[in-house]
Amino acid sequence: MSNSRSSNLEKKLASFDPNALGDTAGGIFGLPFTVEEAQVVVVPVPWEVTVSYRAGTALGPAAIREASLQVDLYDPDIADAWRLGLAMEEEDETWAAESRALREQASSYISWLEEGQPAEKAPQHATATSQATARGKALLTWLKEKAGAHLDAGKAVVVLGGDHSTPLGYIHALAERHEEFGILQIDAHCDLRPAYEGFEYSHASIMYNALQLPQVKKLVQVGIRDFCQQEAELAERSNGRIIMFAERFLREELYAGKSWRKECKKIIAQLPQKVYISFDIDGLDPKLCPGTGTPVPGGLEFEEALYLIRMVVRSGREIIGCDLNEVAPGDTDWNGIVGARLLYQLCNWMAVSQGRIAARDMKKVEDEE
Repeated sequence: MSNSRSSNLEKKLASFDPNALGDTAGGIFGLPFTVEEAQVVVVPVPWEVTVSYRAGTALGPAAIREASLQVDLYDPDIADAWRLGLAMEEEDETWAAESRALREQASSYISWLEEGQPAEKAPQHATATSQATARGKALLTWLKEKAGAHLDAGKAVVVLGGDHSTPLGYIHALAERHEEFGILQIDAHCDLRPAYEGFEYSHASIMYNALQLPQVKKLVQVGIRDFCQQEAELAERSNGRIIMFAERFLREELYAGKSWRKECKKIIAQLPQKVYISFDIDGLDPKLCPGTGTPVPGGLEFEEALYLIRMVVRSGREIIGCDLNEVAPGDTDWNGIVGARLLYQLCNWMAVSQGRIAARDMKKVEDEE
């Protein structure tokens, strides 16, 4: 950073009041940082071409941005967390417009399939699937380059969807910069379907696609409660590369008297040193995300999810990147309110794990008994 930019940043830090109301003229969370000044950059991806039930996730970044102005910046675990430097890019309207146009085609095709009609006889089949695949690949390339540029500039990156297909380009960028890492997926669904409904870059295929990268050594899934036989068999054949902590298993353990802390330690033990977190909001109990596209009964409580993330960091592992997706505004501001607070915590704890900011208590998990 140049001397003039550094001086300007110091002035902003000195004049900013973290106790004041969120400034609508400021950035996300009302923070004063530009993307150039920030250490953590949020990249919004308003894309939802292949959603198979309810749409609306493309509006998630805007809903979170608006709700973020009501988030108090004090974090009891991280002194002056707001000073980290967090900024969100402006949405790319070109991709948003493409998503709206392609979504209309895809929706018509998906409706045909839901009526029990054969895919090959759908009048929209070739157009819907080929165009969605072509533009999905283009989105992957765009995000890979954009996220890669931020990483090369020394920044940490969070991708904010959109549907769950959106972060694939970011995962590719990380795969070019790390020899190996694991993915911690918090989700109601496995997302291990190959080319779901004919869409290669489907929201239901994100983890299947991520596993095509040899750098992804482990996929640890938490909170899963809806999956098909094909996905279960893929996990069983993975020789331990895919580990599923299904909701039913976790609840049975808790009902038998095990603590959430012990379950978190089991989950973390499966993760390598470097971890990417992919957080589908429907991994939470749907009372926390009623607008999400494919809600499922059950799920993690908000503090259960945050406790797991903090435990990952306190285990000494590094969060090399993360995403938050499938937040849809729905009929209430509640979705954005929850999503904004989750985003703030993801950004803060990723930064702690990378040594960008310090937490008050970083005693290692194995030392806390």
